Amino acid sequence: MKGECLCGAVKFAIDGELPNLYQCHCSLCRKTTGAAANAATFVTQERFQWVTGLSKISSFQKPTGYRNDFCSHCGSSVPNKLRNTDLVWIPAGLLDETTRSEVAVHLHLSSSATWESESGSCIRLDAGPDSLQALNNALQRTSR
Repeated sequence: MKGECLCGAVKFAIDGELPNLYQCHCSLCRKTTGAAANAATFVTQERFQWVTGLSKISSFQKPTGYRNDFCSHCGSSVPNKLRNTDLVWIPAGLLDETTRSEVAVHLHLSSSATWESESGSCIRLDAGPDSLQALNNALQRTSR
């Protein structure tokens, strides 16, 4: 199984099957991803291998120990070793599309973003809209 950052500079491989995923809805994960939740999993260090781009990785760590490693070129969060363990944190969005897994756990639902809900008229599309104007029109219709 393989994964890479948005620009492709940082690549990694995982041996074996991917464990199920979790989604964390805490404020730190929301700020790291810019999304409602962070989808990720863990694998043991022995199953993880960097392929390219290790020199492109930068790190940010809060005094509490929360850490985010990211590609210094494109900003994508990338895997990192979890402190004092033999586990490597794997952001699910970096994995190639042949990877099959399911979300098995949602964490920190009590601190979910206030906007993390669907309107009664939420539009669901299998692909993106034909234009930004079409998206803007749909956003205006559903917000009323």
